[in-house]
Amino acid sequence: MKIVSALALLPAVTAFVPSTAPKFGTKLNLKQDFLEASPYYDQSAVVTNTYKNKAPFTGKVVSTKRIVGPKATGETCHIIIDHNGDFPYWEGQSWGVIPPGTREKDGKPHAVRLYSIASSRYGDDMTGKTGSLCVRRATYWCPELKADDPAKKGICSNFLCDTQPGDEVAMTGPAGKVMLMPEEDPNTDYIMVATGTGIAPFRGFVRRLFFEDTPAANAYKGEAWLFLGVANSDALLYDDEFQDAKARFPKNFRLDYALSREQENKKGGKMYIQDKVEEYADEVFNKLDNGAHIYFCGLKGMMPGIQDMLAEVCKSKGLDYEEWIKGLKAKKQWHVEVY
Repeated sequence: MKIVSALALLPAVTAFVPSTAPKFGTKLNLKQDFLEASPYYDQSAVVTNTYKNKAPFTGKVVSTKRIVGPKATGETCHIIIDHNGDFPYWEGQSWGVIPPGTREKDGKPHAVRLYSIASSRYGDDMTGKTGSLCVRRATYWCPELKADDPAKKGICSNFLCDTQPGDEVAMTGPAGKVMLMPEEDPNTDYIMVATGTGIAPFRGFVRRLFFEDTPAANAYKGEAWLFLGVANSDALLYDDEFQDAKARFPKNFRLDYALSREQENKKGGKMYIQDKVEEYADEVFNKLDNGAHIYFCGLKGMMPGIQDMLAEVCKSKGLDYEEWIKGLKAKKQWHVEVY
């Protein structure tokens, strides 16, 4: 079996919308400073696992919208969940979702699925009472049926993509600290490498640094460089927001896309995320030498190609790849969250 898109099976209410987030010029009543640590970069009080499997939090769906175009390879939805301010988190953390129902094989509750949070701690409405998820619907094509096999679909992703306003979602977390931004030095460069819905934590980063009136945004003087790999232009996620950031902060935000079905790499093959990063290998390595932090998020299949590319670049520079990686990890500059 292989994962494919199934546009014919999409809910009738689904519609293409570029983004649900406020634009940069939107006038908001609140300054985004009421969920900050003191000082704002102090991570000693970052909480994890406030809510667990046996006593999950119940969030309520505010909206669920398709955010890819008709030619995208699959359906991806942006889901805003109301937590009433009772489920705080930091950018780079994840929420667990427990889909309703039980497993057919043993009647036990479904396992928790982790999703990187796709909003800043203030949420898309910037009230601090919502959070967002970026979810791709998992469907499986059966060659015998010549159709999607509903028995093989992703339980949790389909539940989330089918939610309606007011629906309840059982949630755990927040989980993880590996993807947090080290904000103490406002000159720190961030290199963010994502495939597909792995864009989620980086949307939170970009919103915190460039959309909101936060202490972090007011202090930031570095460069945030985002690489995103998807199949084609219709599969781009939050492009309108990223283009806004690029236009308004050209010295602080950089954006590069790898579109595997529309672009070619230097060898004439498909342009994958590692190929796009390799185009800027000298700059990326220089930034890392100067203390930049690099983040990877997406399907775990992205990492072998990236690591092979980095190893080749190291070889060309006379560096020992294993020692180079070990050095980045020792300085906590290397951040990976794949699934």
